[in-house]
Amino acid sequence: MDHVSRLELMDGRLLLRELAAADRAELTRIHREPAVARWWEQPADQFPWDEPGSTRLTIVYEGAIAGLIQYWEELEPKYRHAGIDVFLDPPLHGRGIGSAAVAALARALIELRGHHRITVDPAVANGAAVRAYEKAGFERVGVMRRAERDTGGEGWHDCLLMELVRGE
Repeated sequence: MDHVSRLELMDGRLLLRELAAADRAELTRIHREPAVARWWEQPADQFPWDEPGSTRLTIVYEGAIAGLIQYWEELEPKYRHAGIDVFLDPPLHGRGIGSAAVAALARALIELRGHHRITVDPAVANGAAVRAYEKAGFERVGVMRRAERDTGGEGWHDCLLMELVRGE
């Protein structure tokens, strides 16, 4: 099975595609936006190629770079599933773009990659992300206490484990 590398959505207005070197400056600009950096921290020097265990796709909306979506896979047969994370340029928040991108990638991971379960784990305090994932079909499973470092690494915050299970 090949990795998911291209999905066209929303009547062609939304595209998820492989990262290109030319995307780096705009993705870095978006990543540094305070509303994004609050949850993703500041980008690493190697961004967007700093997480080799994840497959990252550029989100393009109406022809412009809108953000990044990534997935990772647990391939051990007994525990096989995938996880998703996403960020969007703040002016695009609240327009259904993130939910559409997440729902489409989750469908592709189920249909093309054979996963039966997809997880996400936004910070409990990130209400916008939680609502976007719920809109994409994810359900709340439970709170993972002190599961993620706060931006800057000074403390910890809770994350909400959410999942989408094929056939439910």
